[in-house]
Amino acid sequence: MKNQIYLIYMLCVVFFFSCKKESDQIASVEKEYAIKNEKDSNGYAYQEVANDPTGLRLYTLDNGLKVYLGQNQEEPKIQTLIAVKAGSTYDPADNTGLAHYLEHMVFKGTDEMGTQNFEEENKLIQQISDLYEKHKATSDSVAKKAIYKEIDQISKEASKLAIANEYDKLVNSLGSEGTNAFTSQEQTVYVNKIPSNELDKWLQIESERFSQLVLRLFHTELEAVYEEFNRGQDSDGRKQYYAVLEGLYPTHPYGTQTTIGKSEHLKNPSMEAIHNYFNTYYVPNNMAVILVGDLDYDTTIKMVDKAFGSYEKKEVVQPEFSEEQPITSPIKKEIFGPTSESLYLAYRTPGKGTKDEIMVSLIDMILANSKAGLIDLNLNQKQKVQNASSFTNFDREYGFHLLYGTPKANQSLDEVRDLLLAQVEQVKKGNFDDWLIEAVVNDLKVNKIKEYENASSVAYAYLDAYIYDLPWDEYLQTLDKMKEITKQEVVAYANTLYGTNYVEVHKLKGEDPSVIKVNNPGITPVDLNRDKESIFLTKINQIESPELSPKFVNYQTAISKANTTSGLPLAYVKNENNDLFELNFILDMGQDHNKKVSLATGYLNFLGTDTYTPEDLQKEFYKLGVNYSVTASSDRTIIKLSGLEENLDKGLKLLEHLLENAKADPKTYADYVDSILKGREDGKTQKGNILWNGLFNYGKYGENSPLRNIYTAQELKDLNPEELVNTIKDLKNYKHRLFYYGKDVDNAIKVVDQYHSIPENLKDYPEQTIYEQKETGGNVYFVNYDMVQAEMLLLAKGSEFDAEKMAGSLLFNTYFGSGLSSIVFQEIRESKSLAYSAFSQYAQARDKGKSNYLYAYIGTQANKMPEAVDAMMDLMTTMPEAQEQFEQAKEATLKKIAAQRITKANIFWNYERLKRLGITNDNREAIYNQIKSMTMSDLKGFFEENIKGEQYNMLVIGNKKDVDLKALQKIGKVQELEIDYLFNYENSDEAVKL
Repeated sequence: MKNQIYLIYMLCVVFFFSCKKESDQIASVEKEYAIKNEKDSNGYAYQEVANDPTGLRLYTLDNGLKVYLGQNQEEPKIQTLIAVKAGSTYDPADNTGLAHYLEHMVFKGTDEMGTQNFEEENKLIQQISDLYEKHKATSDSVAKKAIYKEIDQISKEASKLAIANEYDKLVNSLGSEGTNAFTSQEQTVYVNKIPSNELDKWLQIESERFSQLVLRLFHTELEAVYEEFNRGQDSDGRKQYYAVLEGLYPTHPYGTQTTIGKSEHLKNPSMEAIHNYFNTYYVPNNMAVILVGDLDYDTTIKMVDKAFGSYEKKEVVQPEFSEEQPITSPIKKEIFGPTSESLYLAYRTPGKGTKDEIMVSLIDMILANSKAGLIDLNLNQKQKVQNASSFTNFDREYGFHLLYGTPKANQSLDEVRDLLLAQVEQVKKGNFDDWLIEAVVNDLKVNKIKEYENASSVAYAYLDAYIYDLPWDEYLQTLDKMKEITKQEVVAYANTLYGTNYVEVHKLKGEDPSVIKVNNPGITPVDLNRDKESIFLTKINQIESPELSPKFVNYQTAISKANTTSGLPLAYVKNENNDLFELNFILDMGQDHNKKVSLATGYLNFLGTDTYTPEDLQKEFYKLGVNYSVTASSDRTIIKLSGLEENLDKGLKLLEHLLENAKADPKTYADYVDSILKGREDGKTQKGNILWNGLFNYGKYGENSPLRNIYTAQELKDLNPEELVNTIKDLKNYKHRLFYYGKDVDNAIKVVDQYHSIPENLKDYPEQTIYEQKETGGNVYFVNYDMVQAEMLLLAKGSEFDAEKMAGSLLFNTYFGSGLSSIVFQEIRESKSLAYSAFSQYAQARDKGKSNYLYAYIGTQANKMPEAVDAMMDLMTTMPEAQEQFEQAKEATLKKIAAQRITKANIFWNYERLKRLGITNDNREAIYNQIKSMTMSDLKGFFEENIKGEQYNMLVIGNKKDVDLKALQKIGKVQELEIDYLFNYENSDEAVKL
């Protein structure tokens, strides 16, 4: 399937294209989306666009600050983005990574936020800044170490006056979700999603936050950023992507410097340069406040003006760069790493807002749209490669169109490249269906309907418009203009852009000679002062916010019930928002009942019928604007149909035809088996898969796990594909039920009755295989992997699921283990700089009768692992008690529940989740009331009963040459597991024991 992250990005992208059309056609489009200049009840001027489905009001304050406001009242929340029109492209060449590092430091507070005595603290911060300038100017390694030691000592003293994570505590106490930030080439964006009743408080916090930059707790955060750099070194995909940029933009910052920056610059920072960057670009006429959600326009703009209107505008000069020379012949690069081989192939294009952008985006969808693109049908559907797709990216000055693929077994990357290039040639020759352009536009329209219903998606669309100076009316015209493009125009354009002017990057298996490994700097833990609070925090907490009451779902009335004429039970929720539907056939039977089910559902994707080829089937579904999927999990199989309500009947007729008439094909099955086996080999090279899938399951179940209950390679080859097809055809003969989300349930029942025929007596499910959850403790399971960092999980089996513990676990996770203001994050990262990522969670079981689990994660430089393990174990043994932080965590948890709304199809799926736990009501009400009365003593009791003293299995992945295995023996017996054994590949039946 097409890469979902890039698909979402592409659907949110702002297009602009000037097609040569008749003047009356252009005039009609411009009239439909005419810009109107208005004034609100307060006298604030704004722009809006006629027929805008998002309802944007675009204000510009007197100081130049852009304010994008949109309404979405589905839930009492507001998606907030504060955007700065500057990113890593503007980093000084000798201070790369500066914009990103500055992003981290904006979380550290100001002269009022995050400090007990700024006057005294600032004296020490200035000393630290001067020492960093001295450190940067010194090349002698011994002298550098001495200076760094002095920085460390003064930083310890400065930390006694600081209050770590006070910004995070403030926004967390509002009930904020998704608190984060990101930096890319031309933007730095700060993110929160807040309850709508907390808007005033949030604006006061952000107004203070961006008023001044204070680089407190600098060297510990710098080390966290370096850990992020190490994570990048362990990401072959990121390195491959960077290599593409280097080839496309050899003299432009897009290709000469990365967002994370160079190692030598991260280790030799300039606090003065960071201040200069902030003072240059973090000014109101170079920033935007974007708010989408449950808000009142007139009230909100007045509040934003009060918060940011006093900021002083400054002249901002965007840097200019010389034009890149054309690429005239293929540029080939190679990068090495432990993961499986793959190919990236990219063409440089003009940038955002040019007439080329919409054309390249259309061609991208003609090539790959997850269903009926040329790559989808000619390569993936026919299994000519392991996987292939494409995506686009556009920045201010340039963009690119990237095709990627992974090879089958015994297939070279050159062969993959040639197959991808052949699909481009098909576009250049016009060898694609005439209806495809219209179908692509309709597909994008369906996705736009979904996007406009989602506050966060709308906010990110506004963000794109702001960063790239794109008028909103032109955004709304995008798909209309795309639809006007003819096939002849596509072919002509493709022949001008796509030639031998590409960059290809081969990701090969092998040791990467460019990896940089550094010593543990030995940072002295800084003080957190979690029991302190600034005068600013006290002032904010005294502000009374309007009350926001939670709303709970009565599932018995929210989910309607009916039966088809044939007697199938049908649950439904009415779609009040648009003309889309989803229809699900649910069997409470999965792989644990019949191992063939998941194998068969995967095989179905490549099959045709007596009437349609596999490719023709995909085309027919795409024409209808309807998608289908058949998926099997451990204990459930779902056949899902979704798309345009008007085509429900045609879609179900086509799906039922496939399910009843699918034809087995020996060649297709042989290719399918080869793909499964190649997928296993590729999965063995992915460290995330090894840790979170392989080791995690082994830690829970040992040898007898659902993960290891697989067909061997020989068993797969020996299976008769007819058996798999019969398994699919037999699904409708088992007991099943339906869930429909759409506008017309009566029509849905009529359509099901017409096309979904079932026998009079449905079969019961086969007996389910049950896997025993093993007791944990005393084991260290280690997998050797070529990486800079090491990653570990502490895993403990808890008590059996008990609904009464859900409130305690939710509050515990907020206070202790999850989020930027949690105890674990503060201690491991903020105080000791031992990891970029660290968290802990008490996870509830999925089913009644199963056990809960406690786990804690650390990803850190391998030579910090012993310290990190000790630090985490100390926390899991003795929970720090901070009353103020507890109150903030409690308030945050209550506010998140109060602002949560379960709507649309989620009503049904949440009910299904609760039923598995033996719960039939909206238990959030009980959780809410229980948390309201909880005290620190109660939380400590939860910790003592469920966390302290637990016996852990430790799951570790890292480079054996760097990981101190002896230090891990303090946890338990260390066993090195071979990956084939871990996943039960190749009949491997023993682990390597140390």
